[in-house]
Amino acid sequence: MQAQDMAGHLIRRLHQLSTQIYTARTREAGFDITSVQFAALDAISANPGIDQAGVAALIAYDRPTIGEVINRLVAKGLVERAINDADRRARVLRLTPDGLDVFQRLLPIVSDLQSAILGNLPPDDRAAFLALAKSAIRDA
Repeated sequence: MQAQDMAGHLIRRLHQLSTQIYTARTREAGFDITSVQFAALDAISANPGIDQAGVAALIAYDRPTIGEVINRLVAKGLVERAINDADRRARVLRLTPDGLDVFQRLLPIVSDLQSAILGNLPPDDRAAFLALAKSAIRDA
């Protein structure tokens, strides 16, 4: 079996394609937000008051690295940290008004580019691919 026929190689290539498309489309629209930063914004938007560990778990990202992602979003003025009333040592995260605005403007762009990532597949095969991919990573 050659590398180009192995799942790991194909997944890596699809990830490269996905990253290239995401970066090109978001930069064309004037945004400097990585796909991981977008995923963090999405998690925080859907769960205001979540902590960094919660964001890491939701987007399947390692806890030490998510701290740097959140730091960048805070530095960009898109996310704010606040003291957790239940545990004063902990910090909770919320989108700032600018963060909400950026997220809402990015969301349709990111939604639209999803079809380009699997653009070589007919629509029915895209749905099947997504179902299979979800099944492959379940409990991972």
